[in-house]
Amino acid sequence: MTPLYYDLHLHSCLSPCGDDDMTPANIVGMAAIKGLDVIALTDHNSCKNCPAAIFHGQNYGVIVIPGMELCTAEEVHVICLFETLSSALTFDEYVYEHLLPIQNREEIFGKQQIMNEKDEVIGTVENLLINATDIPFDAVVPLVASYGGITYPAHIDKSSTSLLSNLGFVPPDSTFTCAEVHDLKKLHRIQREHPYFLNCNIVSSSDAHYLEDIREPEYQLFAESREIADILKAVQTKL
Repeated sequence: MTPLYYDLHLHSCLSPCGDDDMTPANIVGMAAIKGLDVIALTDHNSCKNCPAAIFHGQNYGVIVIPGMELCTAEEVHVICLFETLSSALTFDEYVYEHLLPIQNREEIFGKQQIMNEKDEVIGTVENLLINATDIPFDAVVPLVASYGGITYPAHIDKSSTSLLSNLGFVPPDSTFTCAEVHDLKKLHRIQREHPYFLNCNIVSSSDAHYLEDIREPEYQLFAESREIADILKAVQTKL
């Protein structure tokens, strides 16, 4: 098995709440400096900065998984990770069609900047990306799987925009096999109150919106190889 230091929840300057310094090149460069092996770019409801991040990942020797932090109809945040960039970008188009059509106001919410491989702004996203979609939580796992991806609830220990804060329970027909906990000190309480998570692989990522918040090499995945397909399998599999 291949041990890989990871941070699978990062926001770029495409997310309106992301710092302007969170460009694809800066994110991947900081991950390389910190010694991370694999990261995922997971902007709110968009994958549009993944092409540039993957380009820089190839230069820095960091595996970059194309991803998204999807906001469901219940305003539950879920991480979606894809094996290929083309699948991620196709899913991006689907999600944008299901996003509430409310125009972003930069002076209130922040910029939504699309970057190229030279870290130049090549466009912006018109509709506010931090809004909810009309995609229900119970449809996300099969939906993302149909695009060749995996999905799991984000920061379940968070007091807002999480599965437990917004729904208060794990839906009985749930099939996800992984969950993200930001603060692992809260995991035992969560598992005691919601035994479903005893059978889940638990990952802990930064949810970084600023460069300094990107994780240090603290937590590892153990994958059969450095291929994204094997990494996604490791994310879903409880050791």
